[in-house]
Amino acid sequence: MKKQSIAIAIVIAVGVALGGLILTREDKVIAEGGPATMQSTEVKGKADKAASEHGKGSKGGKLFATDGFGVEVTIFEQGVPPQFRLYLYENNKPLPPSAAKVTVTLSRLGRAPQVINFKPEVDYLLGDQVVEEPHSFEVAVVAERAGKVHRWSYSQAEARVEMPDEVLKSTGIEILTAGPATIKATLKLPGEIRFNDEKMVHVVPRMAGVVVSVNRALGQTVQKGEVLAVVESQSLAELRSTHLAAQKRLGLARTTYEREKKLWEEKITAQQDYLAAQQALSEAEIAADLAAERLRALGARPETGRHGGNLTRYEIRAPISGVIVAKRVAMGETLKEDTDIFSVADLSTVWAVITVYPKDLGVVKVGQRALIRASALDAEGNGVVSYIGALVGEQTRTAQARVTLSNPKQQWRPGLFVEVELTAEEVRVPVAVAAGALQSVRDWTVVFGRYGKHFEARPLELGRSDGRNVEVIKGLSASEQYAAGNSFAIKAELGKAGATHDH
Repeated sequence: MKKQSIAIAIVIAVGVALGGLILTREDKVIAEGGPATMQSTEVKGKADKAASEHGKGSKGGKLFATDGFGVEVTIFEQGVPPQFRLYLYENNKPLPPSAAKVTVTLSRLGRAPQVINFKPEVDYLLGDQVVEEPHSFEVAVVAERAGKVHRWSYSQAEARVEMPDEVLKSTGIEILTAGPATIKATLKLPGEIRFNDEKMVHVVPRMAGVVVSVNRALGQTVQKGEVLAVVESQSLAELRSTHLAAQKRLGLARTTYEREKKLWEEKITAQQDYLAAQQALSEAEIAADLAAERLRALGARPETGRHGGNLTRYEIRAPISGVIVAKRVAMGETLKEDTDIFSVADLSTVWAVITVYPKDLGVVKVGQRALIRASALDAEGNGVVSYIGALVGEQTRTAQARVTLSNPKQQWRPGLFVEVELTAEEVRVPVAVAAGALQSVRDWTVVFGRYGKHFEARPLELGRSDGRNVEVIKGLSASEQYAAGNSFAIKAELGKAGATHDH
Protein backbone atom coordinates (compact mmCIF):
# COMPACT_ATOMS: atom_id res chain seq x y z
CA MET A 1 0.00 0.00 0.00
CA LYS A 2 2.84 2.29 0.86
CA LYS A 3 4.54 1.47 -2.46
CA GLN A 4 1.32 2.23 -4.33
CA SER A 5 1.07 5.64 -2.64
CA ILE A 6 4.66 6.46 -3.56
CA ALA A 7 3.98 5.51 -7.20
CA ILE A 8 0.91 7.78 -7.34
CA ALA A 9 2.90 10.64 -5.88
CA ILE A 10 5.61 10.17 -8.49
CA VAL A 11 3.02 10.25 -11.35
CA ILE A 12 1.47 13.45 -9.98
CA ALA A 13 4.87 15.11 -9.70
CA VAL A 14 5.76 14.17 -13.26
CA GLY A 15 2.41 15.54 -14.52
CA VAL A 16 2.93 18.85 -12.75
CA ALA A 17 6.43 19.13 -14.22
CA LEU A 18 5.20 18.37 -17.74
CA GLY A 19 2.36 20.89 -17.39
CA GLY A 20 4.79 23.60 -16.35
CA LEU A 21 7.03 22.74 -19.28
CA ILE A 22 4.11 22.98 -21.74
CA LEU A 23 3.01 26.34 -20.37
CA THR A 24 6.57 27.63 -20.58
CA ARG A 25 6.80 26.48 -24.23
CA GLU A 26 3.49 28.18 -25.18
CA ASP A 27 4.69 31.45 -23.66
CA LYS A 28 7.88 31.14 -25.64
CA VAL A 29 5.94 30.50 -28.89
CA ILE A 30 3.79 33.55 -28.36
CA ALA A 31 6.87 35.66 -27.66
CA GLU A 32 8.59 34.42 -30.80
CA GLY A 33 5.49 34.88 -32.97
CA GLY A 34 5.04 38.55 -32.09
CA PRO A 35 1.70 40.06 -31.03
CA ALA A 36 -0.36 37.51 -33.00
CA THR A 37 -1.41 34.22 -31.32
CA MET A 38 -2.61 31.08 -32.98
CA GLN A 39 -6.26 30.44 -33.76
CA SER A 40 -5.59 26.73 -34.33
CA THR A 41 -2.73 24.39 -35.09
CA GLU A 42 -3.00 20.97 -36.62
CA VAL A 43 -0.11 18.54 -36.20
CA LYS A 44 -0.46 15.09 -37.73
CA GLY A 45 -4.21 15.59 -38.15
CA LYS A 46 -4.97 16.89 -34.60
CA ALA A 47 -6.09 20.53 -34.05
CA ASP A 48 -5.58 22.65 -30.94
CA LYS A 49 -7.92 25.70 -31.13
CA ALA A 50 -7.36 29.02 -29.37
CA ALA A 51 -8.73 32.56 -29.60
CA SER A 52 -8.19 34.36 -32.95
CA GLU A 53 -5.94 37.41 -32.61
CA HIS A 54 -3.55 39.19 -34.95
CA GLY A 55 -0.89 41.83 -34.94
CA LYS A 56 0.41 44.20 -37.57
CA GLY A 57 3.15 43.02 -39.92
CA SER A 58 5.99 44.90 -41.57
CA LYS A 59 3.94 45.26 -44.80
CA GLY A 60 1.07 46.88 -42.95
CA GLY A 61 -1.13 43.75 -43.05
CA LYS A 62 -2.55 41.37 -40.45
CA LEU A 63 0.14 39.08 -39.00
CA PHE A 64 -0.69 35.61 -37.67
CA ALA A 65 1.94 33.35 -36.08
CA THR A 66 2.12 29.91 -34.46
CA ASP A 67 5.21 27.96 -33.34
CA GLY A 68 7.45 30.61 -34.91
CA PHE A 69 5.78 30.36 -38.34
CA GLY A 70 3.86 33.44 -39.43
CA VAL A 71 1.71 34.66 -42.34
CA GLU A 72 1.06 38.35 -43.03
CA VAL A 73 -2.19 38.95 -44.93
CA THR A 74 -2.48 42.09 -47.10
CA ILE A 75 -4.87 43.30 -49.79
CA PHE A 76 -2.99 45.19 -52.50
CA GLU A 77 -4.87 47.51 -54.88
CA GLN A 78 -2.47 50.15 -56.14
CA GLY A 79 -2.85 50.24 -59.93
CA VAL A 80 -4.43 46.76 -60.02
CA PRO A 81 -7.78 45.24 -58.98
CA PRO A 82 -7.73 44.30 -55.26
CA GLN A 83 -5.71 41.09 -54.68
CA PHE A 84 -4.43 39.17 -51.69
CA ARG A 85 -0.68 39.20 -51.15
CA LEU A 86 0.71 37.00 -48.38
CA TYR A 87 4.18 37.19 -46.82
CA LEU A 88 5.73 34.25 -44.94
CA TYR A 89 8.00 34.42 -41.85
CA GLU A 90 9.98 32.02 -39.68
CA ASN A 91 10.90 33.42 -36.26
CA ASN A 92 10.20 36.93 -37.56
CA LYS A 93 12.51 36.45 -40.54
CA PRO A 94 11.13 36.46 -44.14
CA LEU A 95 10.64 33.13 -45.89
CA PRO A 96 10.54 32.58 -49.64
CA PRO A 97 6.93 32.40 -50.95
CA SER A 98 7.40 28.76 -51.94
CA ALA A 99 8.04 27.73 -48.32
CA ALA A 100 4.34 27.06 -47.61
CA LYS A 101 1.06 26.30 -49.32
CA VAL A 102 -1.74 28.69 -48.35
CA THR A 103 -5.45 29.02 -49.16
CA VAL A 104 -7.84 31.76 -48.06
CA THR A 105 -11.62 31.32 -47.86
CA LEU A 106 -13.91 34.37 -47.82
CA SER A 107 -17.45 34.15 -46.46
CA ARG A 108 -19.71 37.12 -47.27
CA LEU A 109 -23.28 37.92 -46.32
CA GLY A 110 -25.63 36.27 -48.81
CA ARG A 111 -22.81 34.78 -50.90
CA ALA A 112 -21.27 31.37 -51.41
CA PRO A 113 -17.75 30.96 -49.94
CA GLN A 114 -14.94 32.12 -52.20
CA VAL A 115 -11.79 29.98 -52.08
CA ILE A 116 -8.59 31.73 -53.16
CA ASN A 117 -5.43 29.83 -54.02
CA PHE A 118 -1.97 31.33 -54.25
CA LYS A 119 1.14 31.12 -56.38
CA PRO A 120 4.65 32.37 -55.55
CA GLU A 121 5.78 35.73 -56.88
CA VAL A 122 9.03 37.63 -56.13
CA ASP A 123 8.72 37.77 -52.35
CA TYR A 124 5.04 37.06 -51.73
CA LEU A 125 2.18 34.72 -52.52
CA LEU A 126 -0.34 36.18 -55.01
CA GLY A 127 -4.05 35.27 -54.90
CA ASP A 128 -5.63 33.94 -58.09
CA GLN A 129 -8.89 35.94 -57.77
CA VAL A 130 -9.94 39.56 -57.43
CA VAL A 131 -11.12 40.59 -53.96
CA GLU A 132 -14.42 42.25 -54.79
CA GLU A 133 -15.63 45.34 -52.95
CA PRO A 134 -16.73 45.88 -50.29
CA HIS A 135 -14.04 44.12 -48.28
CA SER A 136 -16.52 42.86 -45.74
CA PHE A 137 -16.20 39.17 -44.94
CA GLU A 138 -15.13 36.36 -42.62
CA VAL A 139 -11.64 35.15 -43.56
CA ALA A 140 -10.22 31.68 -42.95
CA VAL A 141 -6.49 31.19 -43.60
CA VAL A 142 -5.03 27.68 -43.91
CA ALA A 143 -1.25 27.33 -44.27
CA GLU A 144 0.70 24.09 -44.65
CA ARG A 145 4.44 24.09 -43.84
CA ALA A 146 6.80 21.29 -43.03
CA GLY A 147 3.99 18.80 -42.47
CA LYS A 148 2.08 21.11 -40.13
CA VAL A 149 -1.24 22.74 -40.93
CA HIS A 150 -1.91 26.13 -39.36
CA ARG A 151 -5.34 27.75 -39.25
CA TRP A 152 -6.27 31.31 -38.46
CA SER A 153 -9.37 33.40 -38.99
CA TYR A 154 -10.50 36.98 -38.71
CA SER A 155 -13.43 39.12 -39.79
CA GLN A 156 -13.87 42.66 -41.04
CA ALA A 157 -16.99 44.67 -41.83
CA GLU A 158 -17.19 47.46 -44.37
CA ALA A 159 -20.15 49.47 -45.68
CA ARG A 160 -22.40 47.53 -43.29
CA VAL A 161 -24.97 48.76 -40.76
CA GLU A 162 -27.34 46.96 -38.43
CA MET A 163 -31.03 47.89 -38.50
CA PRO A 164 -33.67 45.83 -36.67
CA ASP A 165 -37.24 45.67 -38.00
CA GLU A 166 -38.51 48.32 -35.59
CA VAL A 167 -35.93 50.79 -36.93
CA LEU A 168 -36.97 50.02 -40.49
CA LYS A 169 -40.57 50.84 -39.67
CA SER A 170 -39.69 54.11 -37.98
CA THR A 171 -37.53 55.27 -40.90
CA GLY A 172 -39.96 54.12 -43.61
CA ILE A 173 -37.39 52.02 -45.46
CA GLU A 174 -39.05 49.83 -48.08
CA ILE A 175 -37.69 46.35 -48.76
CA LEU A 176 -37.92 44.95 -52.30
CA THR A 177 -36.60 41.81 -53.97
CA ALA A 178 -34.35 41.92 -57.02
CA GLY A 179 -35.66 39.93 -59.96
CA PRO A 180 -36.73 39.93 -63.61
CA ALA A 181 -38.30 43.07 -65.08
CA THR A 182 -39.42 44.51 -68.39
CA ILE A 183 -37.45 47.63 -69.22
CA LYS A 184 -38.35 50.11 -71.91
CA ALA A 185 -34.76 51.10 -72.41
CA THR A 186 -33.99 54.80 -72.85
CA LEU A 187 -30.81 56.58 -73.78
CA LYS A 188 -30.15 60.21 -72.86
CA LEU A 189 -27.78 62.15 -75.09
CA PRO A 190 -26.87 65.84 -75.42
CA GLY A 191 -28.06 67.80 -78.43
CA GLU A 192 -28.43 71.24 -79.96
CA ILE A 193 -31.23 72.92 -81.91
CA ARG A 194 -30.12 73.94 -85.39
CA PHE A 195 -31.70 75.28 -88.56
CA ASN A 196 -33.35 72.79 -90.87
CA ASP A 197 -30.85 73.05 -93.72
CA GLU A 198 -33.45 71.71 -96.13
CA LYS A 199 -35.62 74.77 -95.44
CA MET A 200 -32.96 77.46 -95.41
CA VAL A 201 -31.93 79.56 -98.44
CA HIS A 202 -28.90 81.79 -98.94
CA VAL A 203 -29.82 84.73 -101.20
CA VAL A 204 -27.25 85.98 -103.73
CA PRO A 205 -27.70 88.78 -106.35
CA ARG A 206 -26.71 86.52 -109.30
CA MET A 207 -25.33 89.61 -111.05
CA ALA A 208 -22.88 92.37 -110.09
CA GLY A 209 -24.24 95.78 -109.17
CA VAL A 210 -24.67 98.58 -106.66
CA VAL A 211 -27.25 98.41 -103.85
CA VAL A 212 -29.71 101.30 -104.09
CA SER A 213 -32.12 100.16 -101.34
CA VAL A 214 -32.44 97.54 -98.58
CA ASN A 215 -36.07 96.81 -97.80
CA ARG A 216 -35.86 94.21 -95.00
CA ALA A 217 -33.91 93.93 -91.73
CA LEU A 218 -32.42 91.05 -89.73
CA GLY A 219 -35.02 89.05 -87.82
CA GLN A 220 -37.98 90.18 -89.91
CA THR A 221 -40.49 87.69 -91.25
CA VAL A 222 -40.93 87.79 -95.03
CA GLN A 223 -43.22 86.12 -97.52
CA LYS A 224 -42.10 84.43 -100.69
CA GLY A 225 -41.68 87.03 -103.49
CA GLU A 226 -41.25 90.07 -101.21
CA VAL A 227 -38.55 92.52 -102.29
CA LEU A 228 -35.51 92.30 -100.00
CA ALA A 229 -33.24 94.76 -101.76
CA VAL A 230 -32.84 96.65 -105.06
CA VAL A 231 -29.65 96.66 -107.13
CA GLU A 232 -28.66 98.67 -110.19
CA SER A 233 -26.65 96.52 -112.59
CA GLN A 234 -25.01 97.41 -115.88
CA SER A 235 -24.95 93.73 -116.81
CA LEU A 236 -28.72 93.60 -116.37
CA ALA A 237 -29.11 96.64 -118.59
CA GLU A 238 -27.19 94.90 -121.35
CA LEU A 239 -29.29 91.75 -121.04
CA ARG A 240 -32.52 93.73 -121.13
CA SER A 241 -31.31 95.70 -124.15
CA THR A 242 -30.50 92.44 -125.89
CA HIS A 243 -33.96 91.12 -124.97
CA LEU A 244 -35.71 94.26 -126.27
CA ALA A 245 -33.72 94.17 -129.51
CA ALA A 246 -34.61 90.50 -129.93
CA GLN A 247 -38.28 91.32 -129.39
CA LYS A 248 -38.19 94.06 -132.05
CA ARG A 249 -36.38 91.79 -134.53
CA LEU A 250 -38.96 89.13 -133.82
CA GLY A 251 -41.79 91.55 -134.57
CA LEU A 252 -40.17 92.64 -137.82
CA ALA A 253 -39.48 89.03 -138.84
CA ARG A 254 -43.10 88.07 -138.11
CA THR A 255 -44.40 90.94 -140.27
CA THR A 256 -42.07 90.02 -143.13
CA TYR A 257 -43.10 86.39 -142.87
CA GLU A 258 -46.82 87.19 -143.01
CA ARG A 259 -46.29 89.40 -146.08
CA GLU A 260 -44.14 86.84 -147.95
CA LYS A 261 -46.57 84.09 -147.09
CA LYS A 262 -49.46 86.05 -148.55
CA LEU A 263 -47.53 86.95 -151.71
CA TRP A 264 -46.45 83.34 -152.21
CA GLU A 265 -50.02 82.09 -151.79
CA GLU A 266 -51.15 84.65 -154.45
CA LYS A 267 -48.38 83.42 -156.75
CA ILE A 268 -46.79 86.85 -156.77
CA THR A 269 -43.38 85.92 -155.28
CA ALA A 270 -41.28 82.84 -155.49
CA GLN A 271 -41.44 80.14 -152.86
CA GLN A 272 -37.78 80.81 -152.11
CA ASP A 273 -38.59 84.27 -150.70
CA TYR A 274 -41.35 82.73 -148.52
CA LEU A 275 -39.02 80.08 -147.12
CA ALA A 276 -36.31 82.66 -146.38
CA ALA A 277 -38.83 84.76 -144.44
CA GLN A 278 -39.96 81.67 -142.53
CA GLN A 279 -36.36 80.86 -141.55
CA ALA A 280 -35.71 84.45 -140.44
CA LEU A 281 -38.83 84.30 -138.24
CA SER A 282 -37.65 81.07 -136.58
CA GLU A 283 -34.23 82.55 -135.87
CA ALA A 284 -35.80 85.70 -134.39
CA GLU A 285 -38.06 83.60 -132.14
CA ILE A 286 -35.08 81.60 -130.88
CA ALA A 287 -33.08 84.75 -130.14
CA ALA A 288 -36.02 86.35 -128.29
CA ASP A 289 -36.68 83.22 -126.23
CA LEU A 290 -32.99 82.96 -125.33
CA ALA A 291 -32.82 86.57 -124.16
CA ALA A 292 -35.98 86.12 -122.10
CA GLU A 293 -34.65 82.92 -120.45
CA ARG A 294 -31.45 84.69 -119.47
CA LEU A 295 -33.48 87.31 -117.65
CA ARG A 296 -35.72 84.73 -115.99
CA ALA A 297 -32.65 82.77 -114.78
CA LEU A 298 -31.54 85.92 -112.96
CA GLY A 299 -34.97 86.56 -111.51
CA ALA A 300 -35.49 89.66 -113.62
CA ARG A 301 -38.73 90.30 -115.47
CA PRO A 302 -38.23 90.24 -119.24
CA GLU A 303 -40.83 92.92 -119.89
CA THR A 304 -39.16 95.48 -117.56
CA GLY A 305 -37.92 98.49 -119.47
CA ARG A 306 -39.90 97.73 -122.59
CA HIS A 307 -41.59 101.11 -122.47
CA GLY A 308 -38.71 103.27 -121.35
CA GLY A 309 -38.25 101.95 -117.79
CA ASN A 310 -34.97 101.72 -115.88
CA LEU A 311 -33.11 98.86 -117.53
CA THR A 312 -30.49 98.66 -114.73
CA ARG A 313 -32.92 98.19 -111.83
CA TYR A 314 -33.00 94.69 -110.32
CA GLU A 315 -35.24 93.59 -107.43
CA ILE A 316 -33.89 90.82 -105.16
CA ARG A 317 -36.88 88.88 -103.85
CA ALA A 318 -37.38 86.35 -101.02
CA PRO A 319 -37.21 82.84 -102.49
CA ILE A 320 -39.24 81.32 -99.60
CA SER A 321 -41.38 82.47 -96.71
CA GLY A 322 -39.49 82.60 -93.44
CA VAL A 323 -37.32 84.68 -91.13
CA ILE A 324 -34.25 86.64 -92.16
CA VAL A 325 -31.56 85.02 -89.99
CA ALA A 326 -28.56 86.69 -91.62
CA LYS A 327 -28.08 90.03 -93.42
CA ARG A 328 -24.81 91.03 -95.06
CA VAL A 329 -25.72 93.99 -97.31
CA ALA A 330 -25.85 97.77 -96.93
CA MET A 331 -26.97 100.73 -99.04
CA GLY A 332 -24.41 101.80 -101.64
CA GLU A 333 -22.44 98.57 -101.41
CA THR A 334 -21.00 97.08 -104.59
CA LEU A 335 -21.91 93.43 -104.90
CA LYS A 336 -20.49 90.55 -106.85
CA GLU A 337 -22.87 88.09 -108.43
CA ASP A 338 -22.10 85.38 -105.81
CA THR A 339 -22.18 87.54 -102.67
CA ASP A 340 -24.26 85.96 -99.88
CA ILE A 341 -26.39 88.92 -98.80
CA PHE A 342 -29.36 87.33 -96.97
CA SER A 343 -30.19 83.99 -95.32
CA VAL A 344 -33.88 83.17 -95.03
CA ALA A 345 -34.95 80.21 -92.87
CA ASP A 346 -38.32 78.52 -92.59
CA LEU A 347 -38.50 77.89 -88.81
CA SER A 348 -41.72 75.87 -88.90
CA THR A 349 -39.40 72.87 -88.41
CA VAL A 350 -35.91 72.66 -86.91
CA TRP A 351 -33.32 69.96 -86.32
CA ALA A 352 -32.29 68.60 -82.95
CA VAL A 353 -28.74 67.48 -83.72
CA ILE A 354 -27.66 64.72 -81.32
CA THR A 355 -24.13 63.91 -80.19
CA VAL A 356 -23.79 60.11 -80.30
CA TYR A 357 -20.85 58.48 -78.53
CA PRO A 358 -19.26 55.42 -80.18
CA LYS A 359 -20.53 53.08 -77.45
CA ASP A 360 -24.11 54.13 -78.22
CA LEU A 361 -23.99 53.81 -82.01
CA GLY A 362 -25.47 50.32 -81.84
CA VAL A 363 -28.47 51.61 -79.88
CA VAL A 364 -29.48 54.64 -81.98
CA LYS A 365 -31.66 53.71 -84.99
CA VAL A 366 -33.40 55.64 -87.75
CA GLY A 367 -37.12 55.85 -86.95
CA GLN A 368 -36.51 55.71 -83.20
CA ARG A 369 -38.83 57.84 -81.10
CA ALA A 370 -37.23 60.76 -79.31
CA LEU A 371 -38.26 63.15 -76.56
CA ILE A 372 -36.48 66.52 -76.64
CA ARG A 373 -36.23 68.60 -73.47
CA ALA A 374 -34.87 72.10 -72.97
CA SER A 375 -34.37 72.91 -69.30
CA ALA A 376 -33.84 76.59 -70.11
CA LEU A 377 -37.37 76.84 -71.56
CA ASP A 378 -39.07 74.11 -69.56
CA ALA A 379 -40.24 72.78 -72.93
CA GLU A 380 -40.67 69.33 -74.44
CA GLY A 381 -41.13 68.08 -77.99
CA ASN A 382 -41.42 64.77 -79.80
CA GLY A 383 -39.94 63.48 -83.03
CA VAL A 384 -38.18 60.55 -84.64
CA VAL A 385 -34.56 60.02 -85.61
CA SER A 386 -34.37 60.81 -89.33
CA TYR A 387 -30.63 60.59 -89.93
CA ILE A 388 -27.51 59.02 -88.38
CA GLY A 389 -24.08 60.13 -89.56
CA ALA A 390 -21.88 57.53 -91.22
CA LEU A 391 -18.64 59.00 -89.86
CA VAL A 392 -17.13 59.65 -86.42
CA GLY A 393 -15.53 63.09 -86.10
CA GLU A 394 -11.74 63.14 -85.89
CA GLN A 395 -11.71 65.84 -83.23
CA THR A 396 -14.79 65.00 -81.17
CA ARG A 397 -14.72 61.20 -81.68
CA THR A 398 -18.51 61.28 -81.84
CA ALA A 399 -21.11 60.83 -84.56
CA GLN A 400 -24.17 62.96 -85.21
CA ALA A 401 -27.81 62.04 -85.54
CA ARG A 402 -30.77 64.33 -85.95
CA VAL A 403 -34.43 64.58 -85.15
CA THR A 404 -36.75 66.79 -87.21
CA LEU A 405 -38.81 68.76 -84.70
CA SER A 406 -42.05 70.61 -85.40
CA ASN A 407 -41.79 74.25 -84.34
CA PRO A 408 -45.12 76.03 -85.00
CA LYS A 409 -44.67 78.51 -82.14
CA GLN A 410 -40.96 78.98 -82.95
CA GLN A 411 -40.00 78.24 -79.34
CA TRP A 412 -37.17 75.95 -80.43
CA ARG A 413 -34.47 78.47 -81.28
CA PRO A 414 -31.30 77.40 -83.11
CA GLY A 415 -28.33 77.31 -80.74
CA LEU A 416 -30.41 76.07 -77.80
CA PHE A 417 -28.87 73.11 -75.92
CA VAL A 418 -31.26 70.23 -75.28
CA GLU A 419 -31.34 66.73 -73.83
CA VAL A 420 -32.61 64.03 -76.17
CA GLU A 421 -34.12 60.88 -74.69
CA LEU A 422 -34.31 58.02 -77.17
CA THR A 423 -36.72 55.16 -76.58
CA ALA A 424 -35.57 51.68 -77.56
CA GLU A 425 -37.56 48.46 -77.68
CA GLU A 426 -38.85 46.82 -74.52
CA VAL A 427 -36.49 44.19 -73.16
CA ARG A 428 -36.83 41.54 -70.49
CA VAL A 429 -33.87 41.43 -68.11
CA PRO A 430 -33.16 38.70 -65.55
CA VAL A 431 -32.24 41.02 -62.66
CA ALA A 432 -33.35 44.59 -62.06
CA VAL A 433 -33.72 46.98 -59.13
CA ALA A 434 -35.76 50.13 -58.59
CA ALA A 435 -33.93 53.20 -59.88
CA GLY A 436 -34.77 55.08 -56.68
CA ALA A 437 -32.86 52.53 -54.61
CA LEU A 438 -29.49 53.49 -56.10
CA GLN A 439 -27.10 55.34 -53.83
CA SER A 440 -23.45 56.38 -54.06
CA VAL A 441 -20.90 55.13 -51.54
CA ARG A 442 -17.31 56.17 -52.11
CA ASP A 443 -16.95 55.82 -55.89
CA TRP A 444 -19.51 53.01 -56.19
CA THR A 445 -23.12 52.99 -57.31
CA VAL A 446 -24.81 50.65 -54.84
CA VAL A 447 -27.96 49.27 -53.39
CA PHE A 448 -28.07 48.14 -49.77
CA GLY A 449 -28.68 44.40 -49.63
CA ARG A 450 -30.56 43.09 -46.63
CA TYR A 451 -29.19 40.09 -44.73
CA GLY A 452 -31.03 39.47 -41.48
CA LYS A 453 -30.65 42.57 -39.36
CA HIS A 454 -27.79 43.87 -41.48
CA PHE A 455 -27.67 46.04 -44.58
CA GLU A 456 -24.51 46.01 -46.68
CA ALA A 457 -23.59 48.06 -49.73
CA ARG A 458 -23.52 46.06 -52.95
CA PRO A 459 -21.57 47.82 -55.74
CA LEU A 460 -23.40 47.27 -59.03
CA GLU A 461 -22.56 47.12 -62.70
CA LEU A 462 -25.67 48.54 -64.36
CA GLY A 463 -27.19 48.15 -67.80
CA ARG A 464 -30.31 49.56 -69.41
CA SER A 465 -32.79 51.77 -67.61
CA ASP A 466 -36.20 53.28 -68.24
CA GLY A 467 -36.12 55.66 -65.29
CA ARG A 468 -38.12 53.29 -63.09
CA ASN A 469 -36.08 50.09 -63.16
CA VAL A 470 -32.39 49.53 -63.84
CA GLU A 471 -30.84 46.34 -65.19
CA VAL A 472 -28.22 44.78 -62.89
CA ILE A 473 -25.44 43.10 -64.85
CA LYS A 474 -23.25 42.30 -61.85
CA GLY A 475 -23.34 42.78 -58.08
CA LEU A 476 -26.77 41.48 -57.03
CA SER A 477 -28.56 38.22 -57.70
CA ALA A 478 -32.23 37.54 -58.33
CA SER A 479 -34.23 36.93 -55.10
CA GLU A 480 -31.87 39.06 -52.97
CA GLN A 481 -33.63 41.67 -50.86
CA TYR A 482 -32.54 45.30 -50.90
CA ALA A 483 -33.57 48.67 -49.49
CA ALA A 484 -35.67 50.72 -51.89
CA GLY A 485 -37.71 53.65 -50.57
CA ASN A 486 -35.82 55.93 -48.14
CA SER A 487 -32.60 53.97 -48.66
CA PHE A 488 -30.72 57.24 -48.14
CA ALA A 489 -31.42 56.73 -44.41
CA ILE A 490 -29.10 53.71 -44.48
CA LYS A 491 -26.42 55.74 -46.23
CA ALA A 492 -26.77 58.41 -43.54
CA GLU A 493 -26.46 55.76 -40.82
CA LEU A 494 -23.38 54.39 -42.55
CA GLY A 495 -21.85 57.85 -42.46
CA LYS A 496 -22.53 58.13 -38.74
CA ALA A 497 -20.79 54.81 -38.17
CA GLY A 498 -17.64 56.20 -39.78
CA ALA A 499 -17.08 53.21 -42.05
CA THR A 500 -13.44 52.60 -42.95
CA HIS A 501 -11.71 50.82 -45.80
CA ASP A 502 -9.75 48.38 -43.65
CA HIS A 503 -7.13 46.15 -45.19
